[in-house]
Amino acid sequence: MNVVKSPLSDADLKTVAEALQGALVDLVDLSLVAKQVHWNVVGPRFRSVHLQLDEVVDVARAHSDTVAERASALGVSPDGRAATVAAGSGISAVAAGWIKDADAVSTLVAALGAVITRMRDRVAATGDADPVSQDIFIGITADLEKHHWMFQAESV
Repeated sequence: MNVVKSPLSDADLKTVAEALQGALVDLVDLSLVAKQVHWNVVGPRFRSVHLQLDEVVDVARAHSDTVAERASALGVSPDGRAATVAAGSGISAVAAGWIKDADAVSTLVAALGAVITRMRDRVAATGDADPVSQDIFIGITADLEKHHWMFQAESV
């Protein structure tokens, strides 16, 4: 069922829809990974890492909503169901249990790095197809790179 008619051509819509769906999956998983680590972090830097993780959760959730709403505006039904996220995320699984603060930082550096790499691919893929969506991906990438930098600075 098509509820919304996209202004994009079918070929451009396919490219943009795949990019938006992939970004949604990565952002939902990033928020879940960061929250899981947030609940389980322990160690001397607990408080600072704990608070920094919540910032990543907030950014990922806000951007996931923007991405899902952009997809809807283009006539693409966004899919953020758990099974879809689990099947399509580019983030490695996080181990269960307590996680030392240094390991928490390493986990987030890796997770953010994975999402940033895929987001930069989406920036490149959507430039001609839909500069509006590309602009969204650029903004997301900038925010994620800021958090990536901050977590990397924690690991020095």
